[in-house]
Amino acid sequence: MRKLIAGLVMGTALVTTSMAAMAETPKNALVMAFAIDDIITLDPAQIFEFSGAEYAGNTYDRLIGFDNEDVSKMYGVIATSWDVSEDGKTFTFKIRDGIKFASGNDLTAEDAAFSLQRVILLDQSPAFILGQFGFTPENVKDKIRATDSSTLVMEVDKPYAPSFVLYCLTAGVGAVIDKTEVMAHEKDGDLGHEWLTTNYAGSGPFALNKWTAGESLSLTANEDYWDGAPAMKRVIIRNVKEAASQQLLLQKGDIDIARNLEADQIASIESNPDVKFLSKGKGALWYLGLSQKNDYLSKPEVREALKYLVDYDGIAKTILAGRAQIHQAFLPEGFLGAYNENPYSLDVEKAKSILADAGLGDGFSVTMDTRNTTAIMAMAQSIQATWAQAGINLEIIPGDGKQTLTKYRARQHDIYIGRWGPDYQDPHTNASTFAWNPDNADDATAKPLAWRNAWNPGAMTAETDAATLERDDKKRAAMYLDLQKKVLESGPFVIMFQETEIASMRKNVNNFVLGPSFDNNYYRFITKD
Repeated sequence: MRKLIAGLVMGTALVTTSMAAMAETPKNALVMAFAIDDIITLDPAQIFEFSGAEYAGNTYDRLIGFDNEDVSKMYGVIATSWDVSEDGKTFTFKIRDGIKFASGNDLTAEDAAFSLQRVILLDQSPAFILGQFGFTPENVKDKIRATDSSTLVMEVDKPYAPSFVLYCLTAGVGAVIDKTEVMAHEKDGDLGHEWLTTNYAGSGPFALNKWTAGESLSLTANEDYWDGAPAMKRVIIRNVKEAASQQLLLQKGDIDIARNLEADQIASIESNPDVKFLSKGKGALWYLGLSQKNDYLSKPEVREALKYLVDYDGIAKTILAGRAQIHQAFLPEGFLGAYNENPYSLDVEKAKSILADAGLGDGFSVTMDTRNTTAIMAMAQSIQATWAQAGINLEIIPGDGKQTLTKYRARQHDIYIGRWGPDYQDPHTNASTFAWNPDNADDATAKPLAWRNAWNPGAMTAETDAATLERDDKKRAAMYLDLQKKVLESGPFVIMFQETEIASMRKNVNNFVLGPSFDNNYYRFITKD
């Protein structure tokens, strides 16, 4: 049984303060406080939000996975093995026997084929992850098919670097769903999409119990899980957006884990004997997206000036203390070809000079859509203050995760302050969103971050495509290094920080797994003393 526990970074603080008698959660239940207001859907073919992806990572199995401590090591999950043809275009997977869905139905290669086909046919936000391999609604049933109950064949259109294809299957779109169960709920040819938005059809270690949007999410253990039943029989996630409220619940013992404590809260409880901390470097990046539909933001000089108007060091040390490091390129540290130089720092006078040369010495007004959680609002207010020093009037428009994301995805923003996490562990995951945009029209099919910000990266789109076909890692790394430098210089992004996630836990909670990406945080190994 694969436990994935080795290598966890666990820090337990010693304490000086005593506390009154605590509440205590049930021994076999995990209770978390977590800002999950960004969940829009529970359908793996549509999920493209942090909290939703974490849900899917704990409830659905995928064809393959990777070692959280060494992502270069991939292993089979639903697939026991795979082969790649000599021409590099046909992938053949053998499906594990004996897996059952929550419905009791057997999982077969036909379910796996249907799940991948369905991603393309529904064409929701994450469909591009598979669509980039030449799959279309017209050809996908021929290109992805089950040849028998235990064999899945996938034919891609070009001889891509094999790791690129395989890493994409570790993403959420690689989740395998129960074809029989989903199609029993089909309406008007929607492949069960309406039903699966709020329901469940997986084979993972946990199954959905109930989701109440904006309030809570609860899961129940799969006692017959093929790789061993979880010790926690229930997982209850309460949507608590305020860090201070999460801290209070943790101190009282009303929850086992607080997921969104800020620097002040962590500092105030680090000497508490009933609390310990788990940290993990993530691939997630904090950034500003600057819409090129805005006349001011479309000026290269303005984009350059704004990069000198962020107090990177101050935000990292105070607002994000211990939970981020300054990082300004689109590939996170640890990825093949990552550029780890940070050329920008707060320099108000330089920014003012750049703006003056552009004829904007008197500044301008602009808005920023901001998710109203503690850390994001604090970052927005810091940026607002430093921009004001250069005459830029920044209006903050707060909203919940769903509201701000929906507006951003519709290209209706001026500026969006966001957190972007890789969809898979290959460098193309970020290159294909920050440096690639084949169609900048409002009705484009592909909608990467460059598109959301109405930016045409020109030749970088073709350069990004070319990098996927390079099989020499050194040459491929050099191609991504060049792309990062170009986006850093001219792109509509102010990339600021790479995240370090910290989970604050009661001392009796063990073996929570934080992974390098948001969908690799696992509950199944958790135990309580």
